[in-house]
Amino acid sequence: MILIPLPRYGFDPTEAAVPWKYLSERGVKIVFATPDGKPAATDERLITGEGFGPFKKFLMAAPEAIAAYREMVRSSAFQQPIQYTAIATEKYTAILLPGGHDKGMKTYLESSVLQGKVAEFFAYQKLVGAICHGTVLAARATDQQTKRSVLYEYQTTGLLKNQEMGAYYLTALWLKDYYRTYPVTVEAEVKSALRSSTQFHTGKFSLGRDSETDESPALVVEDRNYLSARWPGDAHTFAKRFFQQLQKME
Repeated sequence: MILIPLPRYGFDPTEAAVPWKYLSERGVKIVFATPDGKPAATDERLITGEGFGPFKKFLMAAPEAIAAYREMVRSSAFQQPIQYTAIATEKYTAILLPGGHDKGMKTYLESSVLQGKVAEFFAYQKLVGAICHGTVLAARATDQQTKRSVLYEYQTTGLLKNQEMGAYYLTALWLKDYYRTYPVTVEAEVKSALRSSTQFHTGKFSLGRDSETDESPALVVEDRNYLSARWPGDAHTFAKRFFQQLQKME
């Protein structure tokens, strides 16, 4: 059984639904968690493409990801989440941390309760997967013994500065700081939590997105019980690798 925590609003539909669908189809039981125990809602702009102008096709979620999201929100697990405070770490084999850049993500990224739970997953050496802004949540989780980030000694990736700033510059004229969740980029914050910035991996630059049959554009960094990915374009490969690691731990 694995846990997928989400904010009340603003998560990326691809980064949550693609792994959900891949894991569910393979019999993995999934429990969702939200701040108040009510069903989460995705960043609607990524579903509708509203406000993306000429970059709509590139910036919004792909059709198959939207279909997976529609399926996910109809599931009983999604409709009946638990509260962050009700998370009992010992019940789960793994936790999967999706991302998203809408300001609504702050209730997830800044939750001291959720940060503490993530730290427990690391302390118990359970499987932890993080994609995009999900790596920020992992970076903010503090090891209670060392008082450093749980990622301090880990290899990782996360949303790249050039990806974050590229989307911001494309849309800033009319969407303002929509793509800037915080003044500091994801890459900069995650690097600051590591023993050395060389532990952060960028991979090869690609505008292409992976698929179930093509992993070539993707980057997934695996280090012991932790794996990470950069953006929605890595989601299929991230889901596959997460499942492979999950099988080893069960």
